[in-house]
Amino acid sequence: MIRTLVITHQGEMQTGLALQNIVIADYAWIWADFAMPTAEESLLLDTYFHFHPLAIEDCMHILQRPKLDYYEDVQFFVLHALNERTLEAEEVDLFLSKNFLVSYHHQEKSEMDEAWASVQSEIHSRKGWSGGPIAAAYTVMDKLVDKYFPSLYSLEDELADLESSGGSESVEELMSQVFNVRGRLLKLRRTIVPMRDLMYRIVNSQHVQSNGEERIYFGDIYDHLLKLTDMIEVDREMTADLRDSYISLNSNRMNSIMKTLTVITTVFMPLTLIAGIYGMNFQVMPELHWTYGYPLVLLLMLLLGVGMFRWFRRSGWFK
Repeated sequence: MIRTLVITHQGEMQTGLALQNIVIADYAWIWADFAMPTAEESLLLDTYFHFHPLAIEDCMHILQRPKLDYYEDVQFFVLHALNERTLEAEEVDLFLSKNFLVSYHHQEKSEMDEAWASVQSEIHSRKGWSGGPIAAAYTVMDKLVDKYFPSLYSLEDELADLESSGGSESVEELMSQVFNVRGRLLKLRRTIVPMRDLMYRIVNSQHVQSNGEERIYFGDIYDHLLKLTDMIEVDREMTADLRDSYISLNSNRMNSIMKTLTVITTVFMPLTLIAGIYGMNFQVMPELHWTYGYPLVLLLMLLLGVGMFRWFRRSGWFK
């Protein structure tokens, strides 16, 4: 599907025109949005706009790393949107010129719908920053970056729940949840950090068609990406701390178990020795035919076990 938005030289807005019937020179600027285009619609990138073959190839072969390329009077942007369900990156491509903005994406993106509606609203109201294709490109980038925040906030809430967990779950389950959150943070990082680097290049590039005021807006997006990057690093450190805490807790529990088993084993070692001696099948043993031998041996074993237990307790083995 291709939807179009055209602005006349008188500042009037028109939508829904067929791209093939639009003569760009007759308008102040246009925005063509290629949303899940067919093969025939994708051919218009070449036959209608005459974009560079390498840029068209990048549109066809996803997923490219976020980047900015210059082709004569056209800037080509590769951006990453975020799939909120899988946290995987999804590519959005922009072609920016003084007279047009072309957006190209293989998935339906709510961010693009929001940017489309926002640009229409700004143009209609004549308020805010509605300065042509560069303003529309900024709006698209801003909406894409804004969608990063809810996913990261959701992960932070999960981390807060793990940190305040009352210990009702086993250490193995808690460790599994921590590594799950850490894995999703890494997915976010793989999307956000390249976008941050791209935005830094846009802000500091002399080739991007923007004046000083517009660079302030792009700088605001860059600040958002810096904030997101810092939040991810803090959250990753928190997952590392939680992981270390759970490992220490598990080690302490294991040490406690081993201490208990050691005490039990140590108490029964002399008792087993006594039982083993009297369990030998020799014919001549002085105590075998003694009337009080059996109860005295049992009493000895009892006193020995109780005595060793009290000694271990005084020595602090059970603390």
